[in-house]
Amino acid sequence: MKLEKMEYVEGSRNHKPKRVGRGIGSGMGKTSTRGTKGQKARKSGMVRIGFEGGQTPLYRRIPKVGFNNYDFANNYNVISLKQIIDLKMKTVSKEILVEKRIIPNNNLPLKIIGNTDLKDSIKIEANKFSKGAILSLEKSKSTFKVI
Repeated sequence: MKLEKMEYVEGSRNHKPKRVGRGIGSGMGKTSTRGTKGQKARKSGMVRIGFEGGQTPLYRRIPKVGFNNYDFANNYNVISLKQIIDLKMKTVSKEILVEKRIIPNNNLPLKIIGNTDLKDSIKIEANKFSKGAILSLEKSKSTFKVI
């Protein structure tokens, strides 16, 4: 078998498109495979998503709830103590994490979360710590500083 001698099996490619509405003898004449009558049998009979036949749709019947004011959102670069343990570093700061490409955005403050047990003590500088992270760091006698 040679690559240049290979051919497709007859009928495996280039199927002719379905020709509807070309007479009763074709098997797809008269109603052109659309069935009989009704909205979907018409040429422009498809309706948009969520349309319920004129009834007030669900997305308008359900009340709007809540409001997210992004002006007061507290966005942080969040990193867990487990990730810090995996780095195997004695000192951790925002600059080091940006340099190692652990946190994506240098403009956002850094928050340390998690309650993983630490075997070695480490020095961490961050903008915020979770309660679990503070307990874990105090338990391992690590030094942590809120910037």
